[in-house]
Amino acid sequence: MPVPLVPTEVTDTIAQFLDPVARKNLGIAVALAGTVFLALGAQLQHRGVGKASMMRPGDQQKMSLGQLLALLRRPSWLLGTLLLGFAIVLQLTSLGLAPLLVVQPLGVAALVLSTVVDSRLAHTRLDGTVLRSVALSVGGIVIFVSIAAVYATDRPIQPPQVVIILILLGVVLIACGLIFTLLRARLTAVAYVLGAGVLYAFVATLAKLTITQLVAGDLSLLTLLCVGGVLTAAIVGGVFVQVAYSTGPPNLVIAGLTVVDPLVAVGIGIVVLGEASQAPLYALIAFVIAGAIAAYGVVGLSRHQPQSTLAIASESTPETRRPPRQRR
Repeated sequence: MPVPLVPTEVTDTIAQFLDPVARKNLGIAVALAGTVFLALGAQLQHRGVGKASMMRPGDQQKMSLGQLLALLRRPSWLLGTLLLGFAIVLQLTSLGLAPLLVVQPLGVAALVLSTVVDSRLAHTRLDGTVLRSVALSVGGIVIFVSIAAVYATDRPIQPPQVVIILILLGVVLIACGLIFTLLRARLTAVAYVLGAGVLYAFVATLAKLTITQLVAGDLSLLTLLCVGGVLTAAIVGGVFVQVAYSTGPPNLVIAGLTVVDPLVAVGIGIVVLGEASQAPLYALIAFVIAGAIAAYGVVGLSRHQPQSTLAIASESTPETRRPPRQRR
C-alpha cells in the first residue's frame, strides 16, 4: 500500500527535479496563481460581511460577535473563505519553492485584480489615475521580484532565528491585545488592516520556517511553536480583516495587506533570516526604490473606491429594497 505524501514532501519531491532558477520561477508562478484566489475570495468575503451587517443592523460601525457568527450562514462569505483557503495553500507551496523575499511582494497583484473586479461590479470605468497606479504597482513589484530572484537565497535557518521571530510575534500579539482592549471604540478600518498586515507577515514567515524544518525532517518543540504561532496570528489577523471589511471597501483591506504584509515579511527575511546577505549595495538600494514605487501605486489604488461591493450587497438584500410605488 503506497504511503501518502504530505504537501511539504510533494514540494520537496518536485523541487528535486528543478535547478534553483527554475524552482524560483515555479514559486513565482504558484504565488501569482494564489493572488487570483486571494482577490476573488476577498471580494466574496466583503460581500458576505455586508449582508451579515444588514441582517444585524444594531452595530454598523464594528463587527459584533453576533455578526461574526452570522457570517457562517452567508454562502458568499463561505465561498470566499474557501477561495482564500486555496490561496493559502498556493502561498505555502510557493514558500517551499522560493525565498520569502521573492514570494511575498507578489501579493500586490491581488490588489490590481480586486480593483478591476470592484469596478466591474460597480459598472464604472478605470480612469487614468487608477491605470497609472496599476502600472506603478505592477512595475515596482516586477523590478523588486526580478532583483530578488537573482540575489535572494534560501539560507539554513538556525534555532536562534526562530526564537527571535517567535518573540517578536509575542510582542506584536500583546500590543494588538492592549490596543484592541483600550482603544477599540476609536479604531478605524485602517488600524485593523495595519494590524492584520503585520500578523499575516508573521504567518508567512513562520509558515516558511515550518516548511523548511519539516522538509529537513526536523520536528522539534520550535516547529510546534511555529505551527501554534501560525494558527494564532492567522486567527487574530482574520478577525481584524473581517472587522475592516465591515467599515471599508475590499480595496482598502487588500491595499493595506499588500503593503504592510510584504514590508514586514521582507524586513524579517533580510534582517533575521539573511535572505539578501549576498546582494550588493546597489541591489539593496534598488529594493528600496522599487518598493517605494509599488507602495506609491498601492496608495493610489486604495483611494480608488467605486461603489463598494458592501453597498451592492446591501442593495441586494430584501431588508433594504424600497417597496414598489403604489398606483393611485
